[in-house]
Amino acid sequence: MKLLIINGANLNLQGKRDRGVYGCESFDEFIPRLQQKYADLTIDYYQTNIEGEIVSALHSAEGKYDGVLLNAGGYTHTSVVIRDAISAIDTPVVEIHISNIAAREEFRHTTLIGSVAVGSIVGFGLNSYVLGVEALKLYLQ
Repeated sequence: MKLLIINGANLNLQGKRDRGVYGCESFDEFIPRLQQKYADLTIDYYQTNIEGEIVSALHSAEGKYDGVLLNAGGYTHTSVVIRDAISAIDTPVVEIHISNIAAREEFRHTTLIGSVAVGSIVGFGLNSYVLGVEALKLYLQ
């Protein structure tokens, strides 16, 4: 099984930004641990701060990956084009959030991508990605 993690805006600052909300571990530390935990899978990682590049990564995932874990960051609440890109591909996408977006500011309660994802996992810190991998494994069986 081949999975792609796509992280959006500001997630390059993981481990440095709002540590009380997001924790102290960076993706440079976390992704190798995740790949080691799931050594039987291929897990690729991509991060960009640019909305259109997320759209392009979703389009490129079609036919290459069995599933995508997407943390669109703040674009979750604003991006119709990312929502449309998920709708346009057959590759299943799981929406991921490190924090519990329902317990944060009101504008974060709305997710434009949740309704077109196969599911959403929020609020478990970086373990949201572990749960996302498990969810995709079950979904794809």
